[in-house]
Amino acid sequence: MQDFSGKTALVTGGGSGIGRALALALAAEGARVVIGDIILDNAQAVATEIAEKGGEALAVHCDVCDREAIKRMKTEANEAFGRVSLLFANAGATSFERLVDMTADNLDWICQVNLMGVTNCIAAFLPDMLAAGEGHIVATASAAGLNPGWIPYHVSYSGAKMGIIGTVLNLRHEIAEQGVGATVLIPFGVETGMKDHNESYRPARFGGPRQEAVVVPEGSFKEIKLHFRQPEEVAPMVLRAVHRNQPMVVTDASQRHVFQETYVDLVMSAFDEAEAYDREHT
Repeated sequence: MQDFSGKTALVTGGGSGIGRALALALAAEGARVVIGDIILDNAQAVATEIAEKGGEALAVHCDVCDREAIKRMKTEANEAFGRVSLLFANAGATSFERLVDMTADNLDWICQVNLMGVTNCIAAFLPDMLAAGEGHIVATASAAGLNPGWIPYHVSYSGAKMGIIGTVLNLRHEIAEQGVGATVLIPFGVETGMKDHNESYRPARFGGPRQEAVVVPEGSFKEIKLHFRQPEEVAPMVLRAVHRNQPMVVTDASQRHVFQETYVDLVMSAFDEAEAYDREHT
């Protein structure tokens, strides 16, 4: 999609971090922006910031794990600005725990908000895009999904984020001839503040809010030298990808070798073993 002017864009998790940066960048390109967030005050602050700069924005409370809440958000968006042409399924939550230490509530929370939250939003907004023959979907995954062995203590998070990558890349084939694009965003190090705040908005059915920040076990990043970007640096990369209908965005080119060494080489080794097996048994 080349021109965002006058289009309706909806950003989940839009009250902070990458979502906030995307909302501001979209408004700067002339889009009317719906900011969905589980913390309504955060969404309203971003909407006010956009309005003060002369843009149009609407703040909506939404828990992306709740399909009925997404339906309500869609209704509010349609009534305020018309059909949503640009969906940024960005809401997420993180955790650094050994799988055996995770409670059922923790496991459900991480998997539901990260994977099903994205899927729920796509399922709600995609039909209207297909009917119009126009639109674009961006879903926020993570380097932990692109390379599941990248950081330890991320079992449920990595699995959910890997699922987002598969969802978007498969969806591109499904909608390729219907005028709708899809892109998966894969952030590496980004200063989003998510680990410091996501426990504060955990819904009651997943154990309720907590005041403590997510604790990152010591040594988790010792082998990784990350360049942490600000969300405002990431948003232009994403919008550039939407303009070009790129399938994937990564935020740190310096991590190419890590992906090669710890994932691509692993997969290639598995193919080598399959070939060796075939030679031994033919």
